[in-house]
Amino acid sequence: MGAAETLLPRIFAGRVFAGRAFAEIARRNQGKSRMSRRSTGLMKAALSALHYTGADGMLSPLTSGVGVIFTLHHVRPETPGDFQPNRILSITPEFLESVIKFVVERGFEVLSLDDVEQRLSEGEFDRPFACFTFDDGYRDNKQYAYPIFHRYGLPFAIYVPTDFPEGRGDLWWLKLEKVVRALNTIEVKMHGTWTSFECRTAQQKDAAFDRIYWWLRGLPEKEAREVVADLCRLHGIDVEHLCRELVMNWDEIRDLASDPLVTIGAHTRRHYALAKLSASEARQEIEESVRRLETELARPCRHFSFPYGDLGSAGPREFELVRELGLKTAVTTCKGLIRARHTKSLTSLPRLSLNGEFQKERYIKVMLTGAPFAIWNAAQRLTLRPQASADAHT
Repeated sequence: MGAAETLLPRIFAGRVFAGRAFAEIARRNQGKSRMSRRSTGLMKAALSALHYTGADGMLSPLTSGVGVIFTLHHVRPETPGDFQPNRILSITPEFLESVIKFVVERGFEVLSLDDVEQRLSEGEFDRPFACFTFDDGYRDNKQYAYPIFHRYGLPFAIYVPTDFPEGRGDLWWLKLEKVVRALNTIEVKMHGTWTSFECRTAQQKDAAFDRIYWWLRGLPEKEAREVVADLCRLHGIDVEHLCRELVMNWDEIRDLASDPLVTIGAHTRRHYALAKLSASEARQEIEESVRRLETELARPCRHFSFPYGDLGSAGPREFELVRELGLKTAVTTCKGLIRARHTKSLTSLPRLSLNGEFQKERYIKVMLTGAPFAIWNAAQRLTLRPQASADAHT
């Protein structure tokens, strides 16, 4: 039996396994951007199957893009502990450096957001590009990520919600984590009925956090934040200084922005899901954040990131608002690579998350082929409504 005769069945098996795993994840998650532990395990297995069978490489000529925009939040040393529901938002400095080395060695050109906009506008795709973007303006970006980019002489961007440097940002997802971590039982009035959650084990805490988090994501922004604030007050959880402890102030942001390698973009004022707001409120959130950044940094603000960034948080109305306000690009968190067709959708660009649950080089290698997104989209079409698929904003 020839090499091709033995290789092709293995590749086909990897493709089939990944497709079934993605379909099961889609069924379990119903469009949610955060996955349960079970779904995370399935995703890792699917990506590993594509890697070890070589299916990703076989599909790459059909599925690869012209570039990638990475999403990051925190970069900091690993924190021990079984209950870490926001771990997806944090990677280690070592993993960041390994990704930078990987994309450079694979021939990707690391670009600033201005250069990404120029590359897409001109339609020149002779060489694939990578762009690194950070949401929220956490202090660890300056402490741990900046020295790495500076050492390699490579650009990156940070999107800042302009209430955050004042210490007035409501990091409600981190506050909720503190509540769940501190308590053995939580009672929350959901849908008009009091619901009790046992939180004695890490598994119970994960389940409680997931259920409460996604319920809150469905509420109006102010109401959701009030629920978490009430829980903190009721149980004596101190969160008064959380934002000041974690997020850079204006002096720190100005210091970073003085380096030509660093681009500072807007991320609204209060980190609200814009699709939940009226058109006038959404416009105000965008415009006020842009103007504040321009005042603080004494330079134009040309780029924007949608808070949360999923389909339920930003859509055609928001993309058009950003365009009307004269911003050059805007990014979502819809998963996918940049493709030639994105020249026509510069205010709804997909990104690829550098996720704390997937800190292995093989996962990045597979995702950069585009194969998982093609298979995921097919699984989504079979399992859920078509608009829930990756690359859906394109």
